[in-house]
Amino acid sequence: MANVQLPDSLLVHNYIEGDENALTILINRHQSKIFGFIYSKISDRDISNDIFQDTFIKVIKTLKSKSYNEEGKFLPWVMRIAHNLIIDHFRKNKKMPMFRETEEFSIFSIMSDDSPTIENKIIREQVDTDLRKLIEELPADQKEVLVMRMYQDMSFKEISEITGVSINTALGRMRYALMNMRKVIDKHQIILTN
Repeated sequence: MANVQLPDSLLVHNYIEGDENALTILINRHQSKIFGFIYSKISDRDISNDIFQDTFIKVIKTLKSKSYNEEGKFLPWVMRIAHNLIIDHFRKNKKMPMFRETEEFSIFSIMSDDSPTIENKIIREQVDTDLRKLIEELPADQKEVLVMRMYQDMSFKEISEITGVSINTALGRMRYALMNMRKVIDKHQIILTN
């Protein structure tokens, strides 16, 4: 199996040229990393398996249609597909995971009172809706980084690999996203606490 030692880019080329076995090697080579990434965001083995399968269905369709052009960057490309399918899953189910609490995101430290009263639940949902509207107004590149960081708990290293930009660029986009949101909040006098 001389194939096993080949770099990703050559295996992709061989698969496009008709070597079905090349894809099997690529999947085996990267499946634990890709599945681990999906599972870390979804925390449900069955759904993670579905998304993993869908990821490779998309990979196969793209490679078969000969529209693949990520020469030598197979894994980050597959991770981006998986990431987009994860976002689609959350959109369909209308429930993004909640924010993490860190100083960096004091803007998102929404509710201090955790007692599940009806009022608090309504306020929390309203705040969540308001935040999503603010996020929607951000430029696409800033919105992408913010959603990956806040809602999907990704590290800046992961964000950088998936979006194909440097860690510094990802950090910069996050900083601008938070600055822009603060400006909008100040401008509209939006109050994010009860």
